[in-house]
Amino acid sequence: MALPDGSYERLRTADCAGEVAYVQACLRLYFAGPRATAGDVSMPGLGGANVADITRLNKVATFVLKVLSRAPAQERPPELFQWLETYRRRTVSMNASCIMDSMAIHDVLRASLIDFVFLKGPFQQQLLYDDHFMKPSGDVDILVSPAEFFRARDALRTIGYEVSGKSRSVWWVRFLGEQHMTRGDGPRPSTVDLHYRLQQPGSPSPRDADGFLRRKRQVEIAGGVVPFTSIADTLLLSCISVAKALFNREPCAGYVCDIRASASRLDEMDQQRVLDAAAAQGLDDTLLLGLRTADVLLGGAGTLLSQRATRILSRIGNEDLLSMVIAPWLPSLRWPQRRTVLWELCGRAPVRYLAEAGWAASADISRRIFERPGNR
Repeated sequence: MALPDGSYERLRTADCAGEVAYVQACLRLYFAGPRATAGDVSMPGLGGANVADITRLNKVATFVLKVLSRAPAQERPPELFQWLETYRRRTVSMNASCIMDSMAIHDVLRASLIDFVFLKGPFQQQLLYDDHFMKPSGDVDILVSPAEFFRARDALRTIGYEVSGKSRSVWWVRFLGEQHMTRGDGPRPSTVDLHYRLQQPGSPSPRDADGFLRRKRQVEIAGGVVPFTSIADTLLLSCISVAKALFNREPCAGYVCDIRASASRLDEMDQQRVLDAAAAQGLDDTLLLGLRTADVLLGGAGTLLSQRATRILSRIGNEDLLSMVIAPWLPSLRWPQRRTVLWELCGRAPVRYLAEAGWAASADISRRIFERPGNR
């Protein structure tokens, strides 16, 4: 499911290995901490437009901006730096609106006595990076239990949200376990992604999605508190997002950064708890895949989690895995078959693999039937 973006196709035909390496170097400098020198950031011979496209598609532009901001002004690539600052301002505007939308959603669901939890978005960015505006968030993602899904949808309708036409189909509701709801009033449309599942068919889903609700924590925002996923579940959800992106062959360096930021907050005892929790959810190999992508993109962390991650998809070399994460458009990239990745993520367990593969096949048939233009 390639990104519908002209720059994606331009990058496919360009020789942008240098630009990809530059973005990777900036991300490593970001996670090395504010005392790390920015080094040579002048980008001789590199295309600033390609760097901008790579950072935008991976949602890491603000990470690169913060690294370049450490360098002396005369050493910053001027056109790229200006573009990054503009991107940051747009992100601030978008996420500020997202926060306001989130608070209205919080109030109506709380008044309706519906148990829910926010996923990703500006709240997660504040928790991981002390900054609500690291990545653009155009949608508000919330999780409810299957039993509360339709009641939550009705509650959101009372404040003007309606189900988007494309997400009315059986494929969306039954197989994806979510619906987009939009509200068109005001200067910009507002979108809610209402979930009761947490993974698309083709990758293993959590065995107990309601557990994300039971383990939620309360975080302070805008003078109040809102429910958000626990530290361990935030890490697991970022790994789920990476698995989904790899399945769809989309760039996902931004999710990989979230994995590193989440994992870095865990001591060794917490890391073991995360491993145990992931195994209980049937997501231990999904967790390890996410952790391995973080080590490949950002450098090995040398932790218990990193040590366990080396075995996952071991037949895929680090260079190919890096390209799968940050530059999936490369025509030379040797993609593994999706069923091979699913086999690994199912722990090479035949019964589970057959169940997940059957679910994915049913979803694909449903999508072909119900996602036709005439059925929307």
